[in-house]
Amino acid sequence: MSDGHRSGFVNIIGNPNVGKSTLMNALVGEKLSIVTAKAQTTRHRIMGIVNGENFQIVYSDTPGILKPNYRLQRNMMDFVDTAIGDADVILYVTDTVETPDKNAEYVRKLSGVDCPVTVVINKIDLSDQKTVNGMMEYWKEKLPGASVIPVSAKEKFNLDSVFDSILSCLPVSPPWYDKDTFTDRSLRFFASEIVREKILLNYQEEVPYSCEVEIEAFNEGEQRYDISAVINVMRDSQKGILIGKGGSALKRLGTQARLEMEEFFQKKVFLSLYVKVNPDWRESRRELRRFGYEE
Repeated sequence: MSDGHRSGFVNIIGNPNVGKSTLMNALVGEKLSIVTAKAQTTRHRIMGIVNGENFQIVYSDTPGILKPNYRLQRNMMDFVDTAIGDADVILYVTDTVETPDKNAEYVRKLSGVDCPVTVVINKIDLSDQKTVNGMMEYWKEKLPGASVIPVSAKEKFNLDSVFDSILSCLPVSPPWYDKDTFTDRSLRFFASEIVREKILLNYQEEVPYSCEVEIEAFNEGEQRYDISAVINVMRDSQKGILIGKGGSALKRLGTQARLEMEEFFQKKVFLSLYVKVNPDWRESRRELRRFGYEE
């Protein structure tokens, strides 16, 4: 390993729906984080690791910043606070749509951190040059020490500038993970996230936010993976909505999730889905620990 090897943790934070997960997936080149148009899509910190001959970038996607209403959301915000504290580089993602002063206390926190900060203005494909220039000026004034880079994560536009900025800020260090590692998460975790993404895409209102997916069995056979998942909901009415008339909604959900898993795992998948009422899982410390939200 040469003396010039750079390695470090790049933590992505920002408000809901600004495109953090799309940005991380584009930078990593793998679909690790759920991407939907709904807020609060990311619940955990998810790491994606990019390796080169003389660098290793450990990206970390975090939940969108919000004012917590229940224990699950408080724990999600703890992930964000930890990410601000343990980063080598922070990517603060905003976009051309949101009001820049939303959750201003986090921007204030960023002005006091020790590590380099890059402000990424996403979704410039939805805006015009004048507006983008105005936003760049705003952020240069707000965070004078930060780099400000306009991008379109969806169109993969100007991501090389983000990469170059990160690389120049990373400390000289040996790699933190084996060079063939691309995430710190297990296959079980990605199976549960794929099911959760399909719930977010197929169901409306409070249903997706009341669900937690638990992988009960994950058997890796030579020919196929046999996966059994339980969807925890908070009320009987939500269970009924998830299952649908004659089981039709759950069947559709299962088919979509299975096809995505087969693409992600590059293996045939046999998927069984069950729905269980678990009334207070979002507030129960024991349940949240079981689902990986509590230490």
